[in-house]
Amino acid sequence: MTLTPQWLDELRARTTLSALLGRSMKLTKAGREYKGCCPFHNEKTPSFYVNDEKGFYHCFGCSAHGDAIRWMTDQRGLSFMDAVKELAESAGMQLPAPDPKAAAKAERANSLYDVMAAAQQWFVAQYQGLEGAAARAYCERRGLSVETIKTFGIGFAPDSRGKLKDALKQFGEDKLVEAGLLISVDGKDPYDRFRGRLMIPIRDPRGRVIAFGGRILGAGEPKYLNSPDTPLFDKGRTLYNLDRASAASRASGRVIVVEGYMDVIALAQAGFEEAVAPLGTALTEQQIAMLWRMVPKPLLCFDGDSAGQKASFRAAERALGGLKPGHSLEFVTLPEGQDPDDVVRSAGPRAFADLIEQSEPLVDRVWKTELAAAPVSTPEDRAGLKQRLGVHLAAIADGEIRHHYSEAFRERFDMLFRRTTPNFAPSAPRKGPWRPNTPPPASAEAKAIGHQGPDLLFPAILAALLRDPAQILRHQEILASFTPRDPGHARLLSAMLDCALSRPAKEMLDSTALLTILGADLYNKAQALLQGGGTAFGFNRLSRDEELAGAAATSQLDEAIRLMKQRPELEAALQRATELASTDLNEANYAEQQRLRQEKQDFDARLAALLQREDAI
Repeated sequence: MTLTPQWLDELRARTTLSALLGRSMKLTKAGREYKGCCPFHNEKTPSFYVNDEKGFYHCFGCSAHGDAIRWMTDQRGLSFMDAVKELAESAGMQLPAPDPKAAAKAERANSLYDVMAAAQQWFVAQYQGLEGAAARAYCERRGLSVETIKTFGIGFAPDSRGKLKDALKQFGEDKLVEAGLLISVDGKDPYDRFRGRLMIPIRDPRGRVIAFGGRILGAGEPKYLNSPDTPLFDKGRTLYNLDRASAASRASGRVIVVEGYMDVIALAQAGFEEAVAPLGTALTEQQIAMLWRMVPKPLLCFDGDSAGQKASFRAAERALGGLKPGHSLEFVTLPEGQDPDDVVRSAGPRAFADLIEQSEPLVDRVWKTELAAAPVSTPEDRAGLKQRLGVHLAAIADGEIRHHYSEAFRERFDMLFRRTTPNFAPSAPRKGPWRPNTPPPASAEAKAIGHQGPDLLFPAILAALLRDPAQILRHQEILASFTPRDPGHARLLSAMLDCALSRPAKEMLDSTALLTILGADLYNKAQALLQGGGTAFGFNRLSRDEELAGAAATSQLDEAIRLMKQRPELEAALQRATELASTDLNEANYAEQQRLRQEKQDFDARLAALLQREDAI
């Protein structure tokens, strides 16, 4: 069919956008518009606005923007045509007449939906009958409740080559073959594809059965058998449980990708209803794009065995080319040899939630995987590591993201391989057993900075951001990932981020406006920081009224935020190295500890430079 711009405009005009969105989110009247908390990202202060007159929605926090059709595709996960059909039905509009070929294709698809619905009913009936005893016993061993079995429509296919064919004979063998329910071999009668298997229906985003997955109950291969690709089903563009997970992900703000059906079902029963799974293949670029329409950072939680981790890294590689600002993947690492079902059954939902909280970003997964892929003890090995990382960088299409990944890899590489002092001359042969050299004592200034500087740094950064709120958005990624030790500072930082992110793009957030928005308790804390916090640092003493001084203050603040981010990582690495050297003192462990000690001294020197800078530039 041909959908003209005029027809689509009429569809949008007949759709009241606030009423459509109000079915799945809370909206309140705000003048001539409606506002609410954005369903596309987590936020506490509403920054999502709906304008019925202009027919669009917009989020000032994450820049989500669109009309009624875009809402149905991005938020509901529907295809464009499915979105148009559903909106047209609600608006009482007739779709334009399709051409004969398209009409025949649509009619054939509709009849296949009927075939699949009938097959689903038959499988459920077999599960509940005498022949379903083994399937019911299997579900009982897996700990599945009656409610879960009903929710997911679990059924059973008897171990027979013709029972389904006979039960659905009214549709004809050709339809059953086209739907993937029968196997047709030249010279033989078609026979049932699924035999002696627990049957799990696969649904499209609108909840219609389009395929099946069958798990064998006895001995035999394959363990899982999926429907073949059909006019209804493309396994590379389908995610299992997407119809139920879409709604759940809006409430939780996340989507969890696992390997198989039973993991999805077990997680849903444990309270994690936002889980989906690919269908017997590695996660495809199309599936990743579908996940990004649900949440900006899907969680990949594949099995803890080597195969699961390889599948996880293949997904990471495929995601690199499609990365865009704010959108990535995060990875949940399971105990070795366990899958999500094992974790929730043996340790409970809380244990699985703890693993989710420890998820690592895509950049860390790529770095760790390539670092472990081959030895890095020689210059040639290290060049190989750089080459492998370079291949991943080349796959990133977005230039800005590629730059940040390059910087991240460079920082990790330098920290891992940088020597304490260069020494290119061959060392003299050592006489007697190895003994560590006595390291030079740190200066009194370095000791003072090491003990006092970090405690001064974060309050000073907060004070600088309160004076110049425009800097908050420049550093939002680092600030959002940082957890201050002081709970009061943590609440203030969170409120400042919310204020900056929820502000309309055209409205500049100055210090006065920011202080006005903060509540009474946070206002007093902010005023205390402004009056006395951070004056030991140059970036809080330099005048921002002069362009040159303002640029210097901004540069120093950038350096301070980098130091704030690096300090916990450096301290943790030094602590690990010290513990290792104390339990296994050898030349390599001692050298690593001393390298990190020197790294910390360099860090303290950079911090001292910030403390010592005066108003002069």
